[in-house]
Amino acid sequence: MKSILKNILVLLFVVSIYSCKNDTKTKDERLTVVTTTTMITDLVKNVGEDLIEVQGLMGAGVDPHLYKASAGDVTKLSGADIIFYNGLHLEGKLVEVFEKMQSATKTQVALGENLDKNTLIGSDYFASNYDPHVWFNIQYFKQFVHIVVSTLSEKDPKNSANYKANGDAYIEKLDLLDRDIKGVIETLPKEKRILVTAHDAFNYFGKSYDFNVVGLQGLSTATEAGVKDVQRLSQFIIDNDVKAIFIESSVPRRTIEALEAAVKAKGHEVVIGGSLYSDALGNAGTVEGTYIGMFTYNVNTIVSSLK
Repeated sequence: MKSILKNILVLLFVVSIYSCKNDTKTKDERLTVVTTTTMITDLVKNVGEDLIEVQGLMGAGVDPHLYKASAGDVTKLSGADIIFYNGLHLEGKLVEVFEKMQSATKTQVALGENLDKNTLIGSDYFASNYDPHVWFNIQYFKQFVHIVVSTLSEKDPKNSANYKANGDAYIEKLDLLDRDIKGVIETLPKEKRILVTAHDAFNYFGKSYDFNVVGLQGLSTATEAGVKDVQRLSQFIIDNDVKAIFIESSVPRRTIEALEAAVKAKGHEVVIGGSLYSDALGNAGTVEGTYIGMFTYNVNTIVSSLK
């Protein structure tokens, strides 16, 4: 009896080792893809699904302007087949790491750098001279989808048809998102489409949907808003009878609270209309943890607060 039991245990051990090896092999056969921002991570997961292993560096509420790579991040980047990042100096503190990771076997794709620079919003205050918050233009985000499909297909041709099908399906969802957003925004009179936020993350959104966007800080959250900025913007709010201003999930709320106090000190009533997702999505597993859910939430919050 003991001998039989021993043989069974040995057999189970061998089977478990074999299974582990097979699991490892299956996992190793998939492309390992590392992404930076949560928006890009969500996009790549929609295109690659379970055909690839996606490792996102940044989580909910993380500010990509200030993000520094940890030792664990460097390990992930070193083991990646493909690295997708925004570029346009959004991940400014990661550029040096990306440069060190360059090799013949590793593919690095700065998605924003593939856009037509003549169509981007320029800036005298940002190192790249372009506003890097391009994901707030859905048409640009659709271009990102095509680039991701092409890159994955080139590295993994046997699954190219699946990548294309997934990409096409996701673009259909983005087209529907764009139509839905326009429908909601049309309920808000044009004279009320003034969006005041913590920093200039929403300029592409404003350009796409006819909003006057004003940020307290510059394009990068690395720049601090001064007293003059607060006073200037508080007067703008009063002059334009703005009823609501907005904080951002990845930016400390103290700057907008200071602006709110400055406006009220001058006898004008303004409220904080809510927290918008700017440089990062919401928590994983929530609706706002997806690009489409984030965009929908932002528009509903903006329109309902400004009405």
